[in-house]
Amino acid sequence: MEKHLREQEQEKAHLAQCLEIIQENIRLYEDKESRYKKEVTELFQAVKKGEGDSYGMLIAGRNILEHTQNSLRKNRAAFQKAYFGRVDYQDETYGVSESLYIGKNGITQNSNDVIIVDWRAPVSSVYYENELGQGHYDVPGSQPVEITLHKKRTYDIQGKDLLGFYDDDVAANDDLLVKYLSQNKEAVLGDIIATIQKEQNEIIRDTPFKNIIVQGVAGSGKTTVALHRISYVLYNYEEKYKPSEFCIVGSSDMLLNYISSGLPELDVSHVRQMRMDVFLPYLMGKSWKKKYQIIPEDIMAFVKSKLSFICALDEFLDMWKQRYLSLNTIKDAELGILLSEENMKETRQRNPQLSLLQLEKLLNTRIASRIKFLCTEKEEHYKKQKLQEYKKYFDSAKHKWTEVQIYQEFLLWFVEKNGLEKSQWKGTLEHVSKGAFDLYDTAALCLIWKRILKKKDTDEFSQIVIDEAQDFGVMIYYVMKQILDTCYFTIMGDVSQNIRYETGMNDWEDLKKVLFQKEQDSFYLLAKSYRNTIEISECAGKVLEKASQGSYKIQPVIRHGQEVQVHIQKGEALKQLLKATVAKVQKQGFETIAVVCRTKEETREVKEILEIQEETEDFHNGVMVLPVTLTKGLEFDAVILWKADEEHYGENPKEAKLLYVAITRALHQLYFLGDKPLSGLLKDGIPKR
Repeated sequence: MEKHLREQEQEKAHLAQCLEIIQENIRLYEDKESRYKKEVTELFQAVKKGEGDSYGMLIAGRNILEHTQNSLRKNRAAFQKAYFGRVDYQDETYGVSESLYIGKNGITQNSNDVIIVDWRAPVSSVYYENELGQGHYDVPGSQPVEITLHKKRTYDIQGKDLLGFYDDDVAANDDLLVKYLSQNKEAVLGDIIATIQKEQNEIIRDTPFKNIIVQGVAGSGKTTVALHRISYVLYNYEEKYKPSEFCIVGSSDMLLNYISSGLPELDVSHVRQMRMDVFLPYLMGKSWKKKYQIIPEDIMAFVKSKLSFICALDEFLDMWKQRYLSLNTIKDAELGILLSEENMKETRQRNPQLSLLQLEKLLNTRIASRIKFLCTEKEEHYKKQKLQEYKKYFDSAKHKWTEVQIYQEFLLWFVEKNGLEKSQWKGTLEHVSKGAFDLYDTAALCLIWKRILKKKDTDEFSQIVIDEAQDFGVMIYYVMKQILDTCYFTIMGDVSQNIRYETGMNDWEDLKKVLFQKEQDSFYLLAKSYRNTIEISECAGKVLEKASQGSYKIQPVIRHGQEVQVHIQKGEALKQLLKATVAKVQKQGFETIAVVCRTKEETREVKEILEIQEETEDFHNGVMVLPVTLTKGLEFDAVILWKADEEHYGENPKEAKLLYVAITRALHQLYFLGDKPLSGLLKDGIPKR
């Protein structure tokens, strides 16, 4: 006891000393910010007047100002919570003893002396992964550092106050983890860095030079892990990657807004986010005409979303290439052989990534080089004449094909080859002919552009992160992998939450075939749920058994809360009950509340009852009324599930996945409100009281 009190005083003194340094840093950075702002303003005025090299100086000045403001933000954040962990160890590699404090923000004194180590630094992995005794930590691009860990300590700090500390073999003491998870939604992300678990940390710190798929149950931290992985990679591989090379792809603006709101907390900026139906046309550049439009999935999407459909398109495009690219030996009557059949076939084999137009351009260039060589001793005008004669020997561009024309031909070929009813595809053929495409038509156009009509290579992206990946059919990933063949993919999802049952992914096997090409590519499983209370998890678990046939089970963190509430009322009484329930939850101080409905129509009805006018797609505090399909990837302090009866959620895997999604959005409290008995999917899922 006496030892603990002595250590407590020492820790309080150390915290006070750190806060003094941070406060002085804040003062210095505020002075610098004020000075640099003034300089940038003056340079901006100089640029407007066209003075000298003021534009270059303005760009440099803005960069310095942005760096200063970022340092100021980090120190201000650290003043509210300086650090969360400490490791004491013997560095066996370099023969020194270290005692390091680890925080969400790395803090230095005099720009050189590190007083708080950034959680992303390689040595910080000791806190998350190592047990006491011998171990090591990895350094990107270098040899592992061998250590002997003597102490691992976790702190509970609020501002200037040290509320407690724990010594443990586990990074995040369960008591502290439960305390963080019990807070309102707003507080959780700021503290999650202190409670990253070993299985999450392994994904975050894995090499960026690989593809990974993460299957994580609802509430396992998939999105949080993805954001932390981006932050970790940009911190440790800043010479290799720029933020603009990353793109986060999701299914809705609401999900992307929710994700992007967490990026500044993790010291990440300038990372792009796009909906999938925006990302695919973006890849095609100018080939995606302004008159084209994206439409909802058509009746044949259940066929088009499959791997077999896109592989058939690839087969068709290969035949198209062979039909229009004659690789017979090219022989000139006067100069002899320009290019042999064997040579051209070898060129095609060595360049499988080139489109038909790119391959033709390469072959035309080689013909020109050969003519120049053979005309070395001939007159200039003769050489020019021959070059002109063979300038467009290969010239598919003269056909003026479009992606749409080729796709239409493919669809007719596909229907005939597989003996399908043409009438079933009438709707697809009609809207395609009018320049209207669903997501899977769009992906098909992308592949046609890549294989046939692409003119220039681009390397805009290096890392693609996809959240809620199960919502898209595997053919989408096949196309993305073909187009972004030098990119690495981080795929986050949960096949138990596939709300597009017929078109999305209900398992990961085909995606592994498409994405995994090296032994080092990895599949990760996150089975532990940190989101819901035990009471909510038990309710969700019963539905999950029906949604995934028991493939992936939830392992909840032991955190108890209010029992799940069920209230059945009719007519006006139900409306009044909804208003009263919302008011009651608000009065308890919860900041994010969702009323989750089955359809968009019912969403509008509930908004009328609650007199909610706004139609924003931004995630925000307060009460949100949403159809279940838009809640994917989000979480709320309290969820009111509207009319979860047999009519709205039938007893089948498709409906079970939707209900599972709805239930698992709730952090602390879950209410079922309706006018009929609950769906059979919830049988035995809610304890009778």
